[in-house]
Amino acid sequence: MNWQVYIILCTDDSLYTGITTDIKRRFAQHASGTGARYFRGHSPRRLVYLEGSHDRSSASRREIEIKRLRPDDKRFLIASSGNQLGDLVVQ
Repeated sequence: MNWQVYIILCTDDSLYTGITTDIKRRFAQHASGTGARYFRGHSPRRLVYLEGSHDRSSASRREIEIKRLRPDDKRFLIASSGNQLGDLVVQ
């Protein structure tokens, strides 16, 4: 199964990091309030980072790595060539 690591920019400019096998479904869950508890206090604005080709284990490890980054380093990651978001539009 192809797992993905993602970062969502929230309306308060905070960044949420998570993993999924279906980014469109997961973003819709976050937007509707049925996803992570974090989104009960923060509204998702848009998907800003996507990294694929993980199995469950490597996606979890990568999620932890990204969550440990400082906000400035996360923004650098978002702007990097490693961002596989490309033309995918998720709203």
